[in-house]
Formats: sequence, structure tokens, C-alpha cells
Amino acid sequence: MSPGVTAAGVTAAGQAAAANWAPFVGAGIAVAGASIAAGVAVAYTGAAALAALSERPELFGRAMVIVGLAEGIAIYGLIIGIILIGKA
Repeated sequence: MSPGVTAAGVTAAGQAAAANWAPFVGAGIAVAGASIAAGVAVAYTGAAALAALSERPELFGRAMVIVGLAEGIAIYGLIIGIILIGKA
């Protein structure tokens, strides 16, 4: 151990770090929930986009915008997770 550092000081620092777990759990829940929701949204919009493209190929741009918006849900969850960890 370094000079000037006592066992009590190390224990207090360890307890303070252990008590700060809530932002990390919140960030994990935010990222996991957003990723699952984005997966479900992309599954539905992707299937609908492919069905529309098989009938009218000129709708490619519009269909990809809708699928991209559904994928944005995961990015929003990741941003919230980063914000929560930054405040920890």
C-alpha cells in the first residue's frame, strides 16, 4: 500500500464505489430495452419494406428511411446509457 493510505481509507473508497451501482444498471436496462425494441421494429418494418419493394421498386428510398428510423431507437438507448454512465 502507498504511504498515507490506510486500510480504513481503502475500505471507505470501496464502499463508495459499490454504492454507485444504480447508474450502471440503469444504463444497461436502457441499452438492452432499446436494442430489443429496435430489433422488433426493424423486423416488422423490414418485412413490410421488402413486401412493398417487391411490388413497387421505386419505393426503395422511402422504405429505407422508415427502417432507419426504427434502427434509431437503439442509438437513442445507447446515448441515454452513455449519459447515465457519465453522471456516475
